[in-house]
Amino acid sequence: MRYFIQFAYNGTHYHGWQIQPNASSVQETLNKAFSVLLNETISIMGAGRTDTGVHASEMYGHFDTEKTLDIPVLVYKLNSYLPKDIAIFDIILVHDDAHCRFDATKRTYEYHINTVKNPFLQELSWYVTQKLDVGLMNDAAQLLLKHTDFQCFSKVNTDVNTFDCTIFEAFWKQENGKLIFTISANRFLRNMVRSIVGTLINIGLHKITLADFENIIASKNREKAGFSVPAHGLYLTNIYYDYI
Repeated sequence: MRYFIQFAYNGTHYHGWQIQPNASSVQETLNKAFSVLLNETISIMGAGRTDTGVHASEMYGHFDTEKTLDIPVLVYKLNSYLPKDIAIFDIILVHDDAHCRFDATKRTYEYHINTVKNPFLQELSWYVTQKLDVGLMNDAAQLLLKHTDFQCFSKVNTDVNTFDCTIFEAFWKQENGKLIFTISANRFLRNMVRSIVGTLINIGLHKITLADFENIIASKNREKAGFSVPAHGLYLTNIYYDYI
């Protein structure tokens, strides 16, 4: 039987989602917890990869077991066993061919910037002191919806068959001394959101124009796009499936 896991994590102390040699990862931590509590070797497939320091307020994974699970009891035991920076929300029985990565129809990320110094947000958002033209940044964000090839925002030497992504929404909003960028798409390239945000920051600082932004996308050249913003402000916030 195949089960989906709905969970969240603070990525501050992890070298990303994926298991790595000699480094702590979310995947390895979850594998160990499930294996101990189910008394069998469990290998969890993640819905995607997040880089070192990136957070997830909603993430999915899946695993297989022949056991019939008492889900409320297992969720309680997992949350008692796991470290405080990982939380299990639910475990869902799905059909045997369900795949948490390939079946996702949309993913949403947020990037959090705090514009007022806040000691409680130092590891959870990026502190920016410069004045940003948020209206112009939103104008640029809307231009993203016109395009599908985002090679200019992708990490170089990445192993993908296509750089095409369909962006459904992209916008900035201000609230309580914070600036939050939300972006949803059918898929994302490695480092894509962080490099988009860095380029939009350059728009907001009037370092580049909207025409420059369009030319950067058309160039397909990562070197022409903006800097990659720090990982600790990035959150995976939603993953959507047709059957959940």
